[in-house]
Amino acid sequence: MKIAVPLESDPVEARVALTPETAKRFIGLGAEVVVQKGAGALSRIPDEAYEKAGATIAKDAKVTFTGADVVLKVRRPNADELKAIKKGTLVVATMDPFGHEDDVKAMAEAGITAVTMDFMPRITRAQVMDVLSSQANLAGYQAVIDAAGLFDRAMPMMMTAAGTVSAAKVFVMGAGVAGLQAIATAKRLGAIVSATDVRPAAKEQVESLGGRFIAVEDEEFKEAETAGGYAKEMSDDYKKKQAELVASHIAKQDIVITTALIPGRPAPKLVTKEMLASMQPGSIVIDLAVERGGNVEGAVAGEVATVGDVKVAGYLNVPGRIAATASLLYAKNLYAFVETLIDKEAKALAVDWEDELVKATVLTRDGSIVHPAFAG
Repeated sequence: MKIAVPLESDPVEARVALTPETAKRFIGLGAEVVVQKGAGALSRIPDEAYEKAGATIAKDAKVTFTGADVVLKVRRPNADELKAIKKGTLVVATMDPFGHEDDVKAMAEAGITAVTMDFMPRITRAQVMDVLSSQANLAGYQAVIDAAGLFDRAMPMMMTAAGTVSAAKVFVMGAGVAGLQAIATAKRLGAIVSATDVRPAAKEQVESLGGRFIAVEDEEFKEAETAGGYAKEMSDDYKKKQAELVASHIAKQDIVITTALIPGRPAPKLVTKEMLASMQPGSIVIDLAVERGGNVEGAVAGEVATVGDVKVAGYLNVPGRIAATASLLYAKNLYAFVETLIDKEAKALAVDWEDELVKATVLTRDGSIVHPAFAG
């Protein structure tokens, strides 16, 4: 059983799907682990650390993939990688399939078994495998650090002999995993924090972290959460009322962090140019949803745009901006899942295709698209 880990091909990706710790644990299960040269460099993991754990270093991607039974990646394989991976190989990554149906089709045609970690069910058994939560948590933290770096004032209130410096006001839009960590981090830095979300359960969570909750709490608000814990698409009438409330609140904020995403759909637009115009000069907006179209009007993917007198940051791959920590958690997520697919006695892959975690995450198999969200 050979497990292969390539250097990520996307130029914005600094993370790696394996750490020396998880390499050692896979080897303990009977696997041969091969890592492409330099795969962990941007996550502060030198090749020597993998070798010390028992892994073999391959000179390039082609050698890495040769004979692999399992490929571990951060992002879905590109066309060149698909050509190098043999048919039937189990490829485990964050495939991000919505909006990339052509890539899903290409993986099916390549004959690989594509497993997308971002479809992992949110059940107790799978908590340790939840890559969305582990990476979103870090994105929320990094968003505040990025905002503090762009902001030209201190975050906490300071009382000095020369006078008092007022605390920065931070508004977090979307109180999921990323939003809650952003709230907690901003509070630690001494900011005055408020937040909004369409899910009723978020109110208590925001307040438990010391934030002030901002929302239109009507009957629709009470039913605004799916069984899986995600936000529902709200009606136009609710969006209008919420926008009016948010508009008046944003005008008083120094920093706004938006995190709102709806699975399988473009990110909802939450902040208009009119709202940005109402903010004080020098204010900062961080759009964590920019890769899904963005929550902020005027946000540009991969850039810090200036809209009027406000800086709007649309950093790509925010978890990758804190790659060493993100890789540590991501690799543990992958190990926790993949080890359930291994027969410990036979020391070989033994996938139970009827297992609920497997059925929820397998996109392609035996040349076909098998996931119900994409099949047909």
